[in-house]
Amino acid sequence: MSDPSPPAAPGSAQLPPLVVVLLGPTASGKTALALELAERYELEILNIDSRQLYEGMDVGTAKPTAKQRARVPHHLVDLRRPDQPITLREFQDEALAMVNRSLNERGAAFLVGGSGLYLKALTAGLKPPSVAPQPALRKQLAQLGQAACHQLLMDADPEAGARISAADAVRTQRALEVLYATGRAMSSQTSASPPPWRVLELGLNPADLRQRISQRTEELYAQGLIEETQQLKQQYGADLPLLQTIGYGEALQVLGGHLDRTSAIAQTTKRTQQFAKRQRTWFRRQHQPHWLSDTDPFNDASQQIEAGLV
Repeated sequence: MSDPSPPAAPGSAQLPPLVVVLLGPTASGKTALALELAERYELEILNIDSRQLYEGMDVGTAKPTAKQRARVPHHLVDLRRPDQPITLREFQDEALAMVNRSLNERGAAFLVGGSGLYLKALTAGLKPPSVAPQPALRKQLAQLGQAACHQLLMDADPEAGARISAADAVRTQRALEVLYATGRAMSSQTSASPPPWRVLELGLNPADLRQRISQRTEELYAQGLIEETQQLKQQYGADLPLLQTIGYGEALQVLGGHLDRTSAIAQTTKRTQQFAKRQRTWFRRQHQPHWLSDTDPFNDASQQIEAGLV
């Protein structure tokens, strides 16, 4: 019998691959910081913003511009038309493929965004139900109206109803779709199988977030949010669920003569601030990021990444 192999030297075991996550509420500065970090570490940016998955929704989602995307390759944007909703499971499959490609090609992957459930699905390995879209059901739900649909969800699946905003038509319809297709609440069908990664979560939570939101809302309207909404309405119809989301919903009311521009900006700002509050709550409860300093987030993030890459 040959001699047994010598034991591995201490510290010689290979560490699992590193996935860096930059999370934070809307308007917290993720895009600008992500570009700097991606350039510094030669990484590509993998989008985790649920509305940036759709073509033509550029201004209203503050999607990275063509100039920014020329600086650093971006993935998981413009995956579908707005009238072809992507399920959480479908997004997860696309995103996992991109993460694995980044790990193989660059030694690390870089996820950036503020859609907490989409991020959690990746980093915790959630297994959401695989239910195909039900166009006929969605049409019926749209005709019922969002208030009635959310109340249906609260009655049938209180856990999902509490988690999904009363104004979020897209996720409300999806939860009801899963419920009616399977006969079981969505909240009871999610299991988890964490992927074999090390996850470094970096969080942005600036003290001046309310002012940032107000300024960015003004910028979105100045950059053509109402005009973009008009194009989407002409192409897909005013009943498109994504046109009820923040910014687009108010712009649609301007187009219909129900709001003036100033009131629309004020309402969009208010809805965005409410959304940011929900995001902060999610990140506190569902994640444990290293919260970056307001004074020098790039340097702070760089130190964390370099320690993780060792």
